[in-house]
Amino acid sequence: MENEIIFTILALVAIVSSIVMISAHRPIDSALSFIVTLVSIAALFALVNATFLFVVQIIIYAGAILSLILFIIMFLNIKDANLPDEKHKNKWLMGTSLIVAPFSYILIDLIMRSDIAVNGIAAENFGTIKDVGLTLFSKWILPFELVSILLLVALVGSVTLSKKED
Repeated sequence: MENEIIFTILALVAIVSSIVMISAHRPIDSALSFIVTLVSIAALFALVNATFLFVVQIIIYAGAILSLILFIIMFLNIKDANLPDEKHKNKWLMGTSLIVAPFSYILIDLIMRSDIAVNGIAAENFGTIKDVGLTLFSKWILPFELVSILLLVALVGSVTLSKKED
């Protein structure tokens, strides 16, 4: 029962901070809300004893990636006057939410029908290095390789675009 209450609180914190991240006007506010989101997700991993995912979430995402994002925001020194006027931002957010809502309902319905909802407790080795490695390189090898190729194409594209401006 205590875990369910803690899970609910952490999930609500993640959802609210995600909404703040999307709806914030200043980039620094979005980045700080992103930190709260990542830390609350890491806490969710810790709650289900997924130690490897917890450590990776904290070190890589909340540590390295967000440090880089904050460094870039501070380096660019974006003033409020330089930010775009987003008159229709709330309309876009509402429209996007309406589009995403049916898919979210389907996803929640699938999760509720899955073994996760029935068992309620994660397996003993859930989230360990061995479990993540075996799952990635056995069941999910094709999506893993496709994401690798996508990241490589994005890297080559960003280098190409940066060279064009020189």
